[in-house]
Amino acid sequence: MEYSGIVGVVITSALIGLCLGADPYVGKKIGELNSYHHQVSGDVYAVDENTFLIKSFMYDGNGGDTFFWAGSRPRPGPQGFIVPNELGRTNILDRYLNKDITLTLPDKKTITEIKWLAIYDLSRLEAFGDIYVPEGFEPPQKIILNKLSSKTGEVKSDAVIIVDSKTIIIENLSYDGSGDEVYFWVGVGPQPHIKGTKIPDELGYMTPLGKYTKKTVQLELPGDLSVFTVDWLSLYDIKKERALGSIIIPEELNVPPSLIEVIPHENSMPNCEQLHKDFQLSWEVFGDQITMELAAQVGEDDYIAFGMSGSPNEPEMIGGDVVVTYMDGYLGNLIDYNMSSYMPCTVLLDQHKGVCQDDKVGGTQDYQAYSSKRENGINIFTFRRRLTTPDPGDTPYPDTGEAMIIWALGALDIMRRPTMHYAWSKVKQTIEFARKATERKCFAFTHGDKSKLKAWPGFHLADPAAREFTARLGPDGGPRGYLSMTKQHSESGLTWYINGFLAPDVYIKRNTKYRFLVEGGSNPYDPKSYHPMIITDEPHGAYSQLSEEQQKEVRVLAGLGYTVRGDSRPTAAGRLCLWKHSKEGDRRKDVEFNTFKMFRNSLMLECGEGKASILEFTPNKSWPDIVYYNSWTAPNMGWRLHILDEINTEEILLAVASRSQGVRLSVIHHILLVICLGIWARLMVLI
Repeated sequence: MEYSGIVGVVITSALIGLCLGADPYVGKKIGELNSYHHQVSGDVYAVDENTFLIKSFMYDGNGGDTFFWAGSRPRPGPQGFIVPNELGRTNILDRYLNKDITLTLPDKKTITEIKWLAIYDLSRLEAFGDIYVPEGFEPPQKIILNKLSSKTGEVKSDAVIIVDSKTIIIENLSYDGSGDEVYFWVGVGPQPHIKGTKIPDELGYMTPLGKYTKKTVQLELPGDLSVFTVDWLSLYDIKKERALGSIIIPEELNVPPSLIEVIPHENSMPNCEQLHKDFQLSWEVFGDQITMELAAQVGEDDYIAFGMSGSPNEPEMIGGDVVVTYMDGYLGNLIDYNMSSYMPCTVLLDQHKGVCQDDKVGGTQDYQAYSSKRENGINIFTFRRRLTTPDPGDTPYPDTGEAMIIWALGALDIMRRPTMHYAWSKVKQTIEFARKATERKCFAFTHGDKSKLKAWPGFHLADPAAREFTARLGPDGGPRGYLSMTKQHSESGLTWYINGFLAPDVYIKRNTKYRFLVEGGSNPYDPKSYHPMIITDEPHGAYSQLSEEQQKEVRVLAGLGYTVRGDSRPTAAGRLCLWKHSKEGDRRKDVEFNTFKMFRNSLMLECGEGKASILEFTPNKSWPDIVYYNSWTAPNMGWRLHILDEINTEEILLAVASRSQGVRLSVIHHILLVICLGIWARLMVLI
């Protein structure tokens, strides 16, 4: 009951958000409540097959035993059932004053199964207000259309489904990805044409479409667009001005309203480009300076990065020059970065390498901040820079022609440093900053409740006979992987794969010799290819990047040696063996793998020349019960080593299963408690 109440509140809040816009669609209107007593009034809509919306609902609350009541008899009477209120509860109704509420029929009942909805007093057996569902009434529901039509056969699909007023699903879409400028495209008129509108792909990107092989994609119509304002959907090649596949959207659709909230954002700048569903860039060039605004729908602890690519022909991070912005409470931060490697800023051989602030690599901070704020879940930063600066590490913004840009959205770590991004410019995007004809091609932001991804289960290596483990590197698996397992962000996007498993818990026996065959790279000139393994008493690693004072707080248990001058050095730096995405792979789509097995099977293992380095150790009685394997160079790449007196595999796995089951049982217990309290409250009312 409690959880259905939460859903009801979400639906109501979303529909109220829609009502704030112009001419909102909230469902199919049934009519107005008939008012008999206690000032009952309101307009009733069918949201979907199971849900009513009552707008501007009025009831004075003076009834004695009054509930929302529905039934299938010809008229309201005692033979019916309680409809939970907007909170999902079956309490006696309180006073309502011009309130918008949603009511969901219980037990999966549908609107077509009932004849009326009433505000009904059980003690007086009297309706204070009611509305009758018309005979043959069809509540809003998803509409299943035909497959995409393609004259050339370049695009194939199964059914196209209109889920609600802003959501369209294409089942089993196939397209070879050979077009240079093919997008999802919508518009008005009898057939697709070049003057349509580009919409984001299923991941929110605004870049040309790649290959699809019988993939079901869900598209959201951006900004103020809805299925009522477009006549067709197409995969459209704007370079050749032709539709590869399309479908006509019928008129007068009877579909549920979308629960997606539209969040307008405006500024006075003459140019705007929508780089992603959640990110837009506005700018103005005046003289030798450029003024920009970055606006992105991100989390409170996320950053926005934007700048010039390290290559004029493709989006290249290495050699790139970006500004990184983020909010720290009410304070906005704007930092100029230079990038020499796909790694966090790392000191190797007394040089800063990786993604480093300009002033750490001999440059200067050249951006001038104007304003920063966070409102409605959107971070907004306005700043200025010269097109060409004296800093040799800065890439100029060209005053003629198109420029290759790069951008990223990602999370900050606990030290407020950027970690590996979750959205970025993988496919080329160019901008003509000094274009003469100004153009704004941005749309309003949208916000909806994202379905929570199911995390991959953590792995537990608990073989009492095992004495040797392989340690290689691989991608972190996105939000289903390392982050879900360890609750830590991998700043490098890499993690240790032990015996082929992503960051497992490893169980070893005290006073027993073990060894890791370490293949994390031994090239100290590139932080991406230099990850000696260490074992410490803290979970983060990156011992080489800590200050002397910080190093004193860390106990390194294995993997650390000293030079003749007394400087610390790693002892386990072998060749680089890396699980990596195939040529067709795309890290942005890691979330689409439901299991780690499916994910790893999509990767390919690539090993360099040389051999593994051996990290040999014997955990003695002075070792803590839990220690951590990690990287000498980068933070948050490993996980736990459990030191036990005896390894009982069955007991360990049972304990792991029990902890997992315990979470589920606590939720079930909470639900049962809520139900019991509801029954008790109802009995007290009847007594």
